[in-house]
Amino acid sequence: MDYKQFYRGRKVMITGGLGFIGSNLARSLVDLGADVLLVDSLIPDYGGNLFNVDGIADRVQVNVADIRQQSTMNYLVRDREVIFTLAGQVSHIDSMRDPYTDLEINCRSQLTILEACRYNNPRAKVVFAGTRQIYGRPTSLPVNESHLVRPTDVNGINKAAGENYHLVYNNVFGVRACSLRLTNVYGPRQLIRHNRQGFIGWFIRLAIARSLLRAVASQRSGSRRPNDARRRVLRSKRSGRSIVATSCCRPLM
Repeated sequence: MDYKQFYRGRKVMITGGLGFIGSNLARSLVDLGADVLLVDSLIPDYGGNLFNVDGIADRVQVNVADIRQQSTMNYLVRDREVIFTLAGQVSHIDSMRDPYTDLEINCRSQLTILEACRYNNPRAKVVFAGTRQIYGRPTSLPVNESHLVRPTDVNGINKAAGENYHLVYNNVFGVRACSLRLTNVYGPRQLIRHNRQGFIGWFIRLAIARSLLRAVASQRSGSRRPNDARRRVLRSKRSGRSIVATSCCRPLM
């Protein structure tokens, strides 16, 4: 079945749905006719913003909630057919400054969602937003799924653990899950207030401010735009897999 037909009338939940990738994905899903629930804790500086759903606010449901709350997740997942788990702590810098918060959000919260699905909605399809960061410094290019996982910071370690939780629940408990290892996604509604969530957005911020930019690129960065990222996310129906999906977030269709 074509993915555009697959999502028509489908009940979909997006954690981190008011953030950069989540809001772009939500726009594509509502255009495809999906019933979309957005879950976001709106933690300051994490990227969630009600402005990101301006223009589609009347076509989505929004629940301001923390994915670390088990009882809340037990309730929210019940009737959802597809769940995109995009909520997370994505700053590598912050993970080194505050490793416990990174552990809570990128590990414990993933177990919260998976346990909620296991006991309340085991037939849901779950797509986890992983990261290329788990590879660490690449030993060969281009990086693919067979590259060794050798993260170099706390965020990479916790994201690798979160991904493996999803694969274990797929293989052992029958919760249909897969992981997309996203790389340097950029595009509309990206947070550029600070430099802790992606270098491309920060470069753009500096350019807008007319600051001097000096960049030396000796190799392709593998950066992607939201359009490409959204297509890959929407098409990720096969469970039990980890896929390198480097993309961008321009308008998806």
